[in-house]
Amino acid sequence: MSSSDTNSRPDRNLALELVRVTEAAALAAARMVGRGDKEAADQAAVDAMRLVLDSVSMDGLVVIGEGEKDEAPMLYNGERVGDGSQPEVDVAVDPLEGTRLTALGMPSALAVIALGPRGSMFDPGPCFYMEKIAGGPDIADLIDLDRPLPETLQLIAERKQRDIRDVMVVMLDRERHHDAMAQVREAGARVRLILDGDVSAAMLAVSENSPVDLLWGIGGTPEGVISAAAIKCIGGQLLGRLWPRDDEERQAAVDAGYDLNRILNCDDLIAGDDVFFSATGVTDGDVLQGVRYQSDRSASTESLVMRSRSGTVRRVNARHDRTKLRALVAGRYG
Repeated sequence: MSSSDTNSRPDRNLALELVRVTEAAALAAARMVGRGDKEAADQAAVDAMRLVLDSVSMDGLVVIGEGEKDEAPMLYNGERVGDGSQPEVDVAVDPLEGTRLTALGMPSALAVIALGPRGSMFDPGPCFYMEKIAGGPDIADLIDLDRPLPETLQLIAERKQRDIRDVMVVMLDRERHHDAMAQVREAGARVRLILDGDVSAAMLAVSENSPVDLLWGIGGTPEGVISAAAIKCIGGQLLGRLWPRDDEERQAAVDAGYDLNRILNCDDLIAGDDVFFSATGVTDGDVLQGVRYQSDRSASTESLVMRSRSGTVRRVNARHDRTKLRALVAGRYG
């Protein structure tokens, strides 16, 4: 291995630096919880995350971001972030996963970021959606997008030595899922519907002592890549298959060389054995507690930081003084 290759590989736990990034986004977005303006909540998170990212010692390239450059002035796909020093990494961000959840004051909104070695992240191109299924390490070998869902649920029940009535599937509450909801219920299993936030749901599906056994449904491809990064750190499996929304998107994907029949696993979505992930709660949820404001004019956050190579999984509880919060909202955080 050349010295340049060695220098470009992460040699420290960047997740411990990334937690400052997701904390900043969460603290900024939390000021907008319940105020009914999802665009303002998202913008606050984007502004704070982008500002703090430049303090991280890395040469980052945004692969999964807020959209193309002409759609997103910051954290756009292809933007360079970090202070420009080694290592060279791909970056996937969702400054506010759950803009609607935040605006409505509902559970499970997160600020999330994931890193992998340069060239490791799957670029979804024109395909905004993908079919997804995810489960924990104990059922990873049972995950299958082609097998009928009721059969998979029965296999999960047998593996976990449970009655199928105790098996729960989490999925987005969308009309496109109504047939699958009916299949799950007819099989005797249960459904937990979520309004938004399938990164949080994927993490819940692969976590120990979780009420959820399986994530299934059609959701965002960018969220699929971020979920794959988290699952590579926690353990388990996620499978995805691109799902064009219409004939135009389908043709664009084919023209770009995408195989729409290919089933992608976690390693396809983010390659390599050194993946970093950080998430901070904005509103309370099953995975993380949201931002809490204290009587001493401070605020507390709860974050999850992980690294796949070392198996590091840490919960980070932090308290932030209001002076820093005011500077953050004003765009002067550093």
